[in-house]
Parts: sequence; structure tokens; C-alpha cells
Amino acid sequence: MNKLTLPVLVAGLLLVAPFKSLQAQKLPKKAKIVSDMALANSYFMKKWPDPGAVTNVGRVRTSNLWTRAVYYEGLMALNKVNPQKEYLQYALDWSNHHKWEPRDGINTRNADNQCCSQTYIELYELDKKPEYIEPTKKNIDLMLASDKVDDWHWIDALQMAMPIFAKLGAIYKDDRYYEKMYQIYNYSKTVHGGKGLYNPQERLWWRDKDFVPPYKEPNGANCYWSRGNGWVVAAMVRVLEVMPKNAPHREEYLKMYKDMIEALVPLQRTDGYWNVSLMDPTHFGGKELTGTALFAYGMAWGVNNGILKKKTYVPIITKAWNAMAKDCLHPDGMLGFVQGTGKEPKDGQPVSYDHIPDFEDYGLGCYLLAGSEVYRLGR
Repeated sequence: MNKLTLPVLVAGLLLVAPFKSLQAQKLPKKAKIVSDMALANSYFMKKWPDPGAVTNVGRVRTSNLWTRAVYYEGLMALNKVNPQKEYLQYALDWSNHHKWEPRDGINTRNADNQCCSQTYIELYELDKKPEYIEPTKKNIDLMLASDKVDDWHWIDALQMAMPIFAKLGAIYKDDRYYEKMYQIYNYSKTVHGGKGLYNPQERLWWRDKDFVPPYKEPNGANCYWSRGNGWVVAAMVRVLEVMPKNAPHREEYLKMYKDMIEALVPLQRTDGYWNVSLMDPTHFGGKELTGTALFAYGMAWGVNNGILKKKTYVPIITKAWNAMAKDCLHPDGMLGFVQGTGKEPKDGQPVSYDHIPDFEDYGLGCYLLAGSEVYRLGR
């Protein structure tokens, strides 16, 4: 037996006993799912009535930083299942405030700074005004003109930037965006950290070079951070849903998506969540929303698009969604059990029902992304 797969097998065995109870759960009706999403979103919009207002956690940051950009990804997803003028206006006001530019300007190569462009492009697709997309295109075109391919040295970057390349490739019918995206992605997969940040044996990603072997978790397992792997799953989803079937390297992303989803199944906790340390429940184990939401998002999207078997995955998705709705959503819409910013299990702690993380926006974004796909599974 390959010892690298042992933690996965052990976790799978632990899930056999409660499998019947997992199957017994049902998804709420669509009306309940969307009302929960709207409640959580309303809490945030009331707290941040001015979408251009700066954040001030440790230092002042403009509101097109990555945490807020992920929220707007979720807001746009919510708007697709529950269209509201106020949602689109909130996104438009935010985008106009930042002049439709990446954070830190056109010359940035930092994926976190580019994440906001995902929403800019979605708004452009609804109303094709050139000023909505031109700054983003200029920014990414500068990367196309460069030989540099080592930009995404942390796995969060895949979700922050890959969908932008994919969307531009689809809009302009230009394979150069797909080719450049693949080059940078593949460098992350196979080179960063020495031999790459992806472990093909366990089919999960190390967050960055600090966590590749010989680094281990307290229980001796590899350190696979839940939200970090959630970002990769989300990246694959958001790339696959816009790339044409014949686009270059699409099969690579489809295989990565399927492999990761299969690896995540036996790691789900009996209560529906995934631990912040996927293979070490003793290392800040417990309920956590962001990774769980991103995995539910990815799985629900796969079922909705005929990639994953409904019979196998709907019970898993159901248990995850029901757990978040029951344990995380406050009566006023606040979301509990959100791990704060960081890059590993110990960061952003404590994680609890009442603890407000340093940034609330990205947790909500993850929740809305999940809800938008779970909604499509509902009755």
C-alpha cells in the first residue's frame, strides 16, 4: 500500500458508519436556499453601504482587494439565481469607484490584485461597454507579452487570476490567453516549491513552498489547507464553465477537477464540514465555512453540469450545505465559523459561531458561490 494514501483511506473508513444518516438528509427547498443567501448578503450590504469605502484591518486597503473581489464573485452568482437591481448597482458602484482597474494599477502581476477583474468582466458581459473591460485586457496583455511564468507561487492565486484569462480567451476567441494561463498554472503545479505544489499521489495541493515535504502536520500527515484547496477547486470550476470544449488544455483542468473532488470525498467530516487541515483533525479541527463552501460549490457545479454522479455527490453536498445553514448563519445574516485570513490551519483562529473574522467579505463570497449551485439542485 502506498503510505501517502493512508490518511485518505483511514478517513474514508471513518465515514462508512454514518453514511446512512448522510443519505437521509434532504436539501431545503429553493426558496429557503435563496432566502438564506439573501439574508447573509443583506447583512453585509447594510454593514458596508458604500462599496468604495476602504478597509482598515492593520492598515488601510482599497476595497478592490482580493477579499472583497471574492465577495463580488458571490454576489454576481447570487444575482444569477435571484436577480435584483440593488445587487447589480452595488457591483457597478464598486467597479466605477475603482475605474474598472486592477488593484495597484494596470502593471500589476499579482493575482490578488487582479481578482476584481472577474466581476468587471461579468458586468461587461451584461452591458458591453468597452471601458468595463479595457483596463483588464491591458493588464493581462502585458503578462502575455512577457516570458515570466512564475507568478502564482501560492495556490490561492489560481482562483484569483485563472478565470480572468479564461474569460478573455472566450470573449476574444484568442488562444494566447489559454496558453499563458496554462504556462503559469503548470509552473505552480510542477515547479514551485521544488517539484511543484501539487501532489499527484494524494491529489491535493500544498499552499506554497513553506508546506511541501518535509513539512508535516502534528499527526504526521501532509499539510493540505482546506481553503487553499478550495480555491483550486473554484479555479477549475470557473475556468471550465467558460472555456470552449476545444480550448487548449481544457482536459487538464477537467482531470484536475475530478481528481481533487474524488480525493476530498473521504475527508469530509461526519458533521458535513471539512477540517481546516484536511488530513489532521487534531490541528485546529472543527467546523469551518470557507473550505466547506468552496468544496460544496465545486461538487454542486459538477452535478449540475453532468460531470459528477448525482447519486454519489448530492448526499455529500446536502450534508455540507445543511451544516452551514444550521451552524453558521446567524438570524441577522452574519456567518460564523469563518477562518480569518492567512495561509494555514493556525491562522485566523479562533474559528467559532460568534467570532467575527478580520475580513467578513470573502467568507460570504464562498457561501454565495456554494448557494448559487446548491440552489440549482434544490426542489
